[in-house]
Amino acid sequence: MINSLSILIPTYNNVCFELVKTLQAQAALLSDFEYEILVADDGSTDLSTITGNRKINEIENCYYIEREKNMGRSAIRNFLAKKAKYKWLLFIDSDLHIDNTDFVKNYSLAEGKIIVGGLKIGGNPNTLVNNLRYQYEKACEKDHDYLHRIKNRNKEFRTTNFLISKNVIQECPFDENFKYYGYEDVLLGKSLSSKGYHISHIDNPILLDEYETNYQFINKTEEACRTLLQFRNELQGYSKILDYARKIKRLHLYPVFQKLYPLLSLAIKAKLTGNKPSIFLFNIYKLLYYIHLDQNI
Repeated sequence: MINSLSILIPTYNNVCFELVKTLQAQAALLSDFEYEILVADDGSTDLSTITGNRKINEIENCYYIEREKNMGRSAIRNFLAKKAKYKWLLFIDSDLHIDNTDFVKNYSLAEGKIIVGGLKIGGNPNTLVNNLRYQYEKACEKDHDYLHRIKNRNKEFRTTNFLISKNVIQECPFDENFKYYGYEDVLLGKSLSSKGYHISHIDNPILLDEYETNYQFINKTEEACRTLLQFRNELQGYSKILDYARKIKRLHLYPVFQKLYPLLSLAIKAKLTGNKPSIFLFNIYKLLYYIHLDQNI
């Protein structure tokens, strides 16, 4: 049983005061349990989010750390791990919510050096019918299922909601070459398993119920594709895009796909930002965009 815990939340241009308040209330109810909640702001540019998060310092055992310069998604997580004073670390993304009153308790009872809690997709399907991110997450919902995760424990490692021993993250930290959005969690999972660590999964999901606009999600997806290209050698076997791209290259069809992108991209993006966006078309766009970026024919 875990009796001390550092809850670590990296944030950027996002107010997470309510998330922290919920986590603190749950942690405070546990008997013989020590905790801290550290929120590290990675150089936010939206002053209103900084102001909103400063209230975190008023909550018992909660601390809001402001960084003037953006460190990057991996570096800010390593920074939090170094700041943490307890030997168990619970990483949570700042744009998520808690809808389980035993969320912290479940982690305190869990066993293992690395434990993934999972993700739950929320939101009203009627009002989100035209939201690309929501439709994409619903299409991938089976990947978040507990039974699916335990069968694919290494490849389904995600850092949105996971517990890890401080000793382990010190031995195998986030790769700080990852500066931008995407895949830093995938590579960490691969690195942990390659070092012989067992990744456990429990049914303790956190809730995703707020979604960016279609334009914002496409921009994030393009950023993730650029990250994937940069780390394609390290991520082989851990990305369907890389698998498909490799097959297309073997068939000597890469030049054809590279010519298709400028011809089709605007029309596809118009469809994806319109009503009832197609996830099939979205997956095609990701592949086309990646091949467009990859000039190593």
